Amino acid sequence: MAKQNKLRIGFIGCGDIAGLQMSRFADRDDTQLVAFADVDHDTLDKRQASHPQSAVYADYRQMLRKENLDAVSICTPNRFHAAPAIAALRAGCHVLCEKPMAMTLSEAKRMYRAAHDSGHSLVIGFQYRLDPRTQYLRRLFEEDAFGKILFGRVQALRRRGIPNWGDFGRKAMSGGGPLIDIGVHALEMAHYTMGSPQPVSASADMFTYLGNRPSGDIASLWPDWDYRTHDVEDLAIGRVRFDNGAIMHIEAAYAAHIPKRSLMNFQLMGERGGATWEPCVFHTDESGHMVDKTPAWLGATDFNSVFLSKVDAFVDHLLYGAPCAAPASDGVMVQAMLNALYDSAARNGKEVAIRPLL
Repeated sequence: MAKQNKLRIGFIGCGDIAGLQMSRFADRDDTQLVAFADVDHDTLDKRQASHPQSAVYADYRQMLRKENLDAVSICTPNRFHAAPAIAALRAGCHVLCEKPMAMTLSEAKRMYRAAHDSGHSLVIGFQYRLDPRTQYLRRLFEEDAFGKILFGRVQALRRRGIPNWGDFGRKAMSGGGPLIDIGVHALEMAHYTMGSPQPVSASADMFTYLGNRPSGDIASLWPDWDYRTHDVEDLAIGRVRFDNGAIMHIEAAYAAHIPKRSLMNFQLMGERGGATWEPCVFHTDESGHMVDKTPAWLGATDFNSVFLSKVDAFVDHLLYGAPCAAPASDGVMVQAMLNALYDSAARNGKEVAIRPLL
């Protein structure tokens, strides 16, 4: 879109994740926080207290009708991503949608079509692909340093990290547990680094063994989760095949007995080189020897810096013509992998085909 005085921003869903985004939009001199929509009046009061110039609405449809918005950020629970995103696109707004894109592949495809038909951008909140480590490894891929990538191993694990707030343990609201919540980050940044190949099939096994029981007397950062409504997996182990012959193995857990409190990582293995995301190292052969190359400096890799970078990338795409950092087409592929993994687990690990998506 053409540069104007300020990009007029609205929010649908105004919880903690929205609050982080709002802080960055408010800091920029080319964006304006115009309106917020949320079904919780206390949340709206909190946001309006911080941003008194912004209008508030209990119904996002009313906000879309009354406000002249350029863009909308969707920060609702997963179950409520699709409908407001589609409504905002049809209302003439560009959309930044938090991950995962949707609850189901059919929802994701409808969102993609709404963006295509409206001519507006739908950007998915995959901030970890903007992490300097991911960008460095993606650049190596583009330079063909890996050769043909054969295998990726993806890990998003917590030792005792079952959320004791929100709806993360309720499948009807979230779509699943650690795979769709934290595994999606590691999966999508590995997939992006591999060049976003088309997935063709997936298989998975999932286990629930702690979240559906009281936390007991084991000391942990987040005790006393709601075990009565917990119906998602605690551990997911999966495998995805791609049309280029590559295979990805994924591990995602809220409650894995591992040495660290949490682990987010991926590894790639190619014919000429491989890589580890954390610590960020490229492994190859050089001058007759096996060599590991570590970047001397990458930039900020802390959570806040990486999270807020997606806000900057979104604005720069809309106002200044920067490439879209995480297009809806990538979101559809990630959604297809997630849904196929869950479908396979429901079928006792049977491999599920993923048909061409778009």
